[in-house]
Amino acid sequence: MSPRWWSLGRSKPGESPESRDPGLRRDDEGASVIAAKAGISAATLGADPAVICQAAAMLLAYPEPELLERIDLVQAALTDTGALEQFRPVLAHLRGAPLGELQSYHVQEFDLSRRHALHLSYWTDGDTRRRGEVLASIKAVYRESGLLVDTAGELPDHLPMVLEFTAADPERGLALLNRFRASLELIRLGLLADDLPHAGVLVAVCDLLPGASPQTRAEVQARFGQVQPIELVGLDPSLPSGLALVDARSLR
Repeated sequence: MSPRWWSLGRSKPGESPESRDPGLRRDDEGASVIAAKAGISAATLGADPAVICQAAAMLLAYPEPELLERIDLVQAALTDTGALEQFRPVLAHLRGAPLGELQSYHVQEFDLSRRHALHLSYWTDGDTRRRGEVLASIKAVYRESGLLVDTAGELPDHLPMVLEFTAADPERGLALLNRFRASLELIRLGLLADDLPHAGVLVAVCDLLPGASPQTRAEVQARFGQVQPIELVGLDPSLPSGLALVDARSLR
């Protein structure tokens, strides 16, 4: 199982960020690094989008003991955001079962099932040649932000990672989320349809973006265009473009 933790940080001349936020540490080269899922600290509480995205990143990630230890802190931080009710089902879910069961549930629903895949480019580019270009462009956004990003082997479009980035750099992060709005809405619709406790987290994230959320997959396609291309790698590039698209329901 690939690691679910990563680090974000920004070096600022003349400052010691780790003195302001206990979630920060220094890497071997002296750069400031935000420990992944370090918790919601006073430095994060200033803006609702940052708090919501930090909480969402934590609660959508593979459950670790550290997460369960911080559930009360996450709930307290969400109290003044207006999004607490949307997070209550997943908070109850994480409090309601042993860690091993929570981990197995996460693997079943988010790793083994493509219905709830948390890699954003999967929903828009599938397994196509251009997906590599999309992933590279996401990495470029991370680099341009001045943040130090350690993906720990995870693809850069993994939603918890993008949300963690958004909490650290809301301007670039929200733009990145909006770029993948179709993916977010399709994940949200899938979680709602299957009555997963994480659905409210996606509702809260989508509510941070402009415009009302589509209510059906057809509305998503009408608003954002076609999604879910089929595998194109190795296929004849002369094939008609219409053959490159397929309904996601056939990929389950």
